[in-house]
Amino acid sequence: MQDIAHDFLKTFRPLPVMEPERPVDLPPALDGLSAEDARRFMTFGWGPVVTPRFATIIDAIDHNANLLPEAIAVEYQGQRISYGELDAAANRFASVLTAHGVRRADAVCLYLSRSIEMVVGIVAILRAGAAYVPQHVGVAPATTLRHVAGATGATAILTTRAHTAGVPVASHQSLITIDTIMSDPALSAARPEGPDFRAWPEDRCMVLFTSGTTGVPNGVQVSHANLCNILQTAPCDLGMRPGLRVGQILSIGFDMAAWETLGALSNGATLVIQGKSIQETAEQVDVLIATPSILNSIDQSRCGQVRTVAVVGGPCPRPLADSWSSFCTFYDSCGPTSGSCPSAARRRTTPSTFWARICARC
Repeated sequence: MQDIAHDFLKTFRPLPVMEPERPVDLPPALDGLSAEDARRFMTFGWGPVVTPRFATIIDAIDHNANLLPEAIAVEYQGQRISYGELDAAANRFASVLTAHGVRRADAVCLYLSRSIEMVVGIVAILRAGAAYVPQHVGVAPATTLRHVAGATGATAILTTRAHTAGVPVASHQSLITIDTIMSDPALSAARPEGPDFRAWPEDRCMVLFTSGTTGVPNGVQVSHANLCNILQTAPCDLGMRPGLRVGQILSIGFDMAAWETLGALSNGATLVIQGKSIQETAEQVDVLIATPSILNSIDQSRCGQVRTVAVVGGPCPRPLADSWSSFCTFYDSCGPTSGSCPSAARRRTTPSTFWARICARC
């Protein structure tokens, strides 16, 4: 019996295992997956393809400035600026930036605190075809400000007169105060024109840095195309549109501040910048983005007008999610600065795009 088995096994050859055919549209980043895992990913982890409404963030902002010049773009402590006024102020400042040598794909540091000038600076930098690099003066130490400017190769640093003393400047860098320029009638309000000042979808729109609490701050470059993929498609646009008010309560150096600011401006909504009170701001807006700890500090009984809430930056306790989702659409998102989230949601509705997928380290 043993000899029969031995003789049979000498000539036995197992049938070849047929490897499933790999999906032809598999993203290059997934080349390491087996064919079966790739098929599963494409089946369960890949949503429908949706084309963003605009190719770049500045295209979207320009559209709203042309379509809604009288609509309020930004509010801050009783001050207001319309989309038309924002357009003119950003053009004046963009002309100053180009005179300082700023061109497409350059990085420009934006060192200040929440203000209308902050928004003018962002739009002006994008108008020049450059990328903005935000840091909150008074929160980020001077060593971080120096490192960020050096790592990005920025030669222009924007701030306001109130913050000049806290901004370190190297000999090859220019410090420009936004509030002394944005309303100067002697400056041209014509936007810079030509390929040197025209951002393309693949160009970086912003560079965000980690806090550096675990070492040297790391920069994350985010392109216009990737931001539009988030902010110009549902559900991550959070329903922002003309007539709605979006809170801006997060630190300008935090990745989710871009969700607030660029989300509102690129969708024609009004950005309501926090003054002294987060609660007061929350009571005035339709869309609110916050960390779970910040949201937990807000009296929701006074926020009945809020339509949409997204929490980011940490785990959200279920009771907190349950209480807010009882009267508004609630997104429980998560993700670190280095990933630039939101990555997922577990309640009411689900953002389907990972911000972590859109970034490249610098």
